Amino acid sequence: MASTRISAQLYSVRQYTQTSKDIAETLAKIKAIGYQAVQISGFGPYDANEVAKMLKDNDLICASTHVSFERLSEHTDEVIEELHLWECKHTAIAYMPQDFHSPEGLIDFAKKAEHLGKKLSDAGITLSYHNHNFEFKKTAGKTWLEILYENADPAYLKAEIDTYWVQAGGGDPAEWITKLSGRVPALHLKDMVIGPDGKQRTAEVGEGNLNWSAILAAADKAGVEWYCVEQDECYERNPFDSLKISLENLQKMGLK
Repeated sequence: MASTRISAQLYSVRQYTQTSKDIAETLAKIKAIGYQAVQISGFGPYDANEVAKMLKDNDLICASTHVSFERLSEHTDEVIEELHLWECKHTAIAYMPQDFHSPEGLIDFAKKAEHLGKKLSDAGITLSYHNHNFEFKKTAGKTWLEILYENADPAYLKAEIDTYWVQAGGGDPAEWITKLSGRVPALHLKDMVIGPDGKQRTAEVGEGNLNWSAILAAADKAGVEWYCVEQDECYERNPFDSLKISLENLQKMGLK
């Protein structure tokens, strides 16, 4: 049983999870850093039973996973079986396929995701959607993210809000967490800085410009269960070092 709500989003170390051997070594490193839970994402080919054993061997909880919309649609039962094997109660659609990137397609996606979410809910699993920044386009005065969640039953489609991508889309992460209160089982934590080239960069939590006191206060009130640390790119740092910095900074902020 974990004594923390912080998990490591393994997409951050995806270059080290492409073989079974690498996955085992990576999970051991994540545990050594101080994480007690992970979000599984970005793996190369794997055997679900082997991964279950690796998690158990390292005393790690699978807090959540990412799944593609295509795999979830075409292999729903397989995904459910895998999540049960890993004793995982949460998954999220990692990205909306390009075919749905229109006002009409967005509503179609919402309905299809809701349908899949109902199947997962019946199996004791929550389905969320993980946002990027393109969902902050507006149609008739509303962002696509608003339209998406308005057109899907909150019981069957949750929100995996990504703090960096909300900020990159011009939104306020704390405001969005509050807006979707009770609907955010897992939250993606990543910071934002401006790099030497003048462009936005992902950064370790607490090392950038996001308002973490407001974000964490909103998340606590909204009932967030898991705080998933993710960093898409770590630039000059090793991603394991970045995950360690983020964990230590969150602990200093009082998150347990």
